[in-house]
Amino acid sequence: MVDSLGTSGRTSGDAEAVTDEVIGKVGRVTGTVGPGRVGEITLAVRGGSEHFHAYPCDAKVIAVGTRVVVVEYQPPRTVFVAEA
Repeated sequence: MVDSLGTSGRTSGDAEAVTDEVIGKVGRVTGTVGPGRVGEITLAVRGGSEHFHAYPCDAKVIAVGTRVVVVEYQPPRTVFVAEA
């Protein structure tokens, strides 16, 4: 639900909880991740599967289907990943 200020009513504690839940999670690449390009991964979080924009934490290309671990999270939907 969105309040009159246009926010969802979430608190900073909610953002911290999501950060803790996402960092360290293992997911799967659904759109090639590589330097200079936005890739995509799927993670199992909050009782379902969610898609995130993904960047590599090093200068490697990570192919579709590869398992990756989230090393950094930038809300609301961006992660930096390394091969798992």
